[in-house]
Amino acid sequence: RMDNDAARARLEAENDRVSGLISDLRDEVADATEGEHAELATRSQHPADSGSELFEKEKELSILESLEAELAEIQAAIGRIENGTYGIDEETGEPIDPARLEALPTARTNVHPQNPR
Repeated sequence: RMDNDAARARLEAENDRVSGLISDLRDEVADATEGEHAELATRSQHPADSGSELFEKEKELSILESLEAELAEIQAAIGRIENGTYGIDEETGEPIDPARLEALPTARTNVHPQNPR
């Protein structure tokens, strides 16, 4: 069984790191949006520029969505530490392999082999 104090410290550090990335990316998206509005008033927009900017914004929003999902998993794992269920497979109730938790501290389950059909 993994040491909960070590797991908590690792998850809290990851929580801080991902929260910082989300904050930075949100600021970038906001700055880019403000810049677009100012540029639209002062220059003609080439369709290729518009498409490229849209692609970049969609990519940033996709990354932001992914980071927010990662943050939710980290916070859920911290919650499992607090309620005493960290390291217990949510499907079987068995302990999660410590090597799996070391590799993926947010793991909710062990890796289960597929049932043969």
